[in-house]
Amino acid sequence: MLTPEHLHALHNLPLAARQAAEGLLHGHHLSRRKGAGMEFSQYRPYQPGDDLRRLDWRLAARSDRYYIRESEVETSLTVHLVLDATASMNHRDDNGLSKLDYSRLLCAALAYVATQQGDAVALTILHPSGLQHLPPRADARQLSRLYHALENVQAAGKFPDTTTLAPLTARRQPALLICVSDLYEEDEEIGRLLTRLRAAGGEVLILHLLARNEVEFTYRGAVTFEDLETGHTLQLDADQQRQAWQQQMQDWLRTTASQARRQGFDYYQMNTAAPLDQAMREFLRLRTKMV
Repeated sequence: MLTPEHLHALHNLPLAARQAAEGLLHGHHLSRRKGAGMEFSQYRPYQPGDDLRRLDWRLAARSDRYYIRESEVETSLTVHLVLDATASMNHRDDNGLSKLDYSRLLCAALAYVATQQGDAVALTILHPSGLQHLPPRADARQLSRLYHALENVQAAGKFPDTTTLAPLTARRQPALLICVSDLYEEDEEIGRLLTRLRAAGGEVLILHLLARNEVEFTYRGAVTFEDLETGHTLQLDADQQRQAWQQQMQDWLRTTASQARRQGFDYYQMNTAAPLDQAMREFLRLRTKMV
């Protein structure tokens, strides 16, 4: 599995998405269910109550036995990617990637995998100036639309207010919703949004994205930190504060994970140095459960 740095260095989002997903999808076939679809799968013996229209009369005439033609139809669902594009996503890790850079790669790879599974994919970018929304489609051009939107997104400002989010929460379409965010919020606004979206139907997977340097606190000496969304600054000695920072970070992460799961969300934590495959596996696990 290629590292995020190598994928980002390609400067080609479609290629990066395909490269990230290629190994994962090798040998992984579309989920299918038996039914009265168009693609023939196999015969099975007739059982009382079976639809006689699916009985193969020619085979019965030749063998004097009754068989039902089973076919396979692809199971699919709507996958709704929700990307947090607030200013905190501009935070950059030691590997040079910002959270937004990583999120572009992650959303593109997830969209590619979902499309390969036959799913309709939607994308909503959360931005204080308004929502950018691509409705769910399963046609051949949807990936190009998604890649274009992801390539052009810029992170800025704070989390959108309730009025801005209203069109998103008004939609009631069952889907597997995947939220990519660092979950930095002022008053649980992200949790409230996800709760409303889950009430609309389907499942919610939170991909909680953090930079490794903020989790491990790799900074040294005197450092000035700036809150990217409020502009507030804080000066401290990183070596003196490392242990306290790490303890508070771990406490927050445990609380965040516990609250998310208590609300019925699937929660997965990842950092900007991690390969993308685990997030894609988590998606496939949930998808299998839903279809």
